[in-house]
Amino acid sequence: MNPNSFLVQTDDCHLVLNQFSKLDDACIFLCKQGKAKVEIDSEVYVLHAGTHMVLLPGTIIGNAQISNDFVASYVLFSKHLFHDVTARLEPSFYRFLKDTPVVNLPDERNHSIKRMMTVMEELYLDGENCFRQQIFQNHIQSFLLDIYDKTHRLFMEQYPEGVNRQEELFKRFVRLVHDHCSEHREVAFYAERLCISPRYLSTIVRNVTGNTAKSIIDRHVLLESKAMLKSTALSVQEIANRLHFPDQSFFGRYFKKHTGVSPLHYRNED
Repeated sequence: MNPNSFLVQTDDCHLVLNQFSKLDDACIFLCKQGKAKVEIDSEVYVLHAGTHMVLLPGTIIGNAQISNDFVASYVLFSKHLFHDVTARLEPSFYRFLKDTPVVNLPDERNHSIKRMMTVMEELYLDGENCFRQQIFQNHIQSFLLDIYDKTHRLFMEQYPEGVNRQEELFKRFVRLVHDHCSEHREVAFYAERLCISPRYLSTIVRNVTGNTAKSIIDRHVLLESKAMLKSTALSVQEIANRLHFPDQSFFGRYFKKHTGVSPLHYRNED
C-alpha cells in the first residue's frame, strides 16, 4: 500500500479475513451484522454486530469462519500512516491495542465509533478534498484514542484490581515472542529478556495457559511459516532462511512435526 494511502469499505470482508497472512498495514473493523470466528496471532476471537477489531501492522490473521450474512465496515491504512498518528501516544497505548485486538462494547458505548466509521467512509469517497489526507489522519487518531478510552474503562470495570504479576509477565513474553520468534525459538532467550529463569517462565506460562512456553513459541513460528507459505512466493529455502533454520530440510522436519504435512503440501492445500 502507498505510504499515504487508505481504503474504507463496507462488505462481507471475505477477501480480507479469509486470506491467512501477516498484515503489512493497519486495519480497523466494525462488525455490523452476522458472525465470524477468526484467528489473530494464534488466538481465536468471535465477532458479532457491534464488535470492533484493531489490527496493527505485523498481525497474523486468517482461518476465518464467516456467516453468510456477515457485513463489516473496515479502514485499511499504511503502516507509515499508523506510525504517524500514534507517534506521540504512550507506548502503553500501542501495547494495549496489541493485547486487545477485539472488543465487544455495550451498545451505549458504540455510538461514537459507528459515527466515526461513517465519517471516514464519506471522506474516502470525497476524492477531490484537498485536505483529505490530513483530515483522515486526524480522524484516525481520534478514533484510536476513543477506542482506547472506552475499552480501557471497560477493562477496569471488569478487573478493578488489574492483572497480577504472572499475567503481566506472560503478556510481555507473548509480545517478545511475536517480535523475535523468527530468530529465536528457545525459552532461555525470552527468560533472559524478562530477567527471570527459564524454569520460572515455564511455570508462569503453564499457570496462565496450561501450555508450555516452548509450545507458545512454536505456535508463533508456525504462524509466521504458514503466512509466508500462503501469502508470498518465497521458496521453502527462502522461508527457512528468514526464520533462521539451519537449512530447508531442518525446517521441513520441524514444520511436518507440528502440522503433520510438509511445507509444500500445506502451500498447495486449498
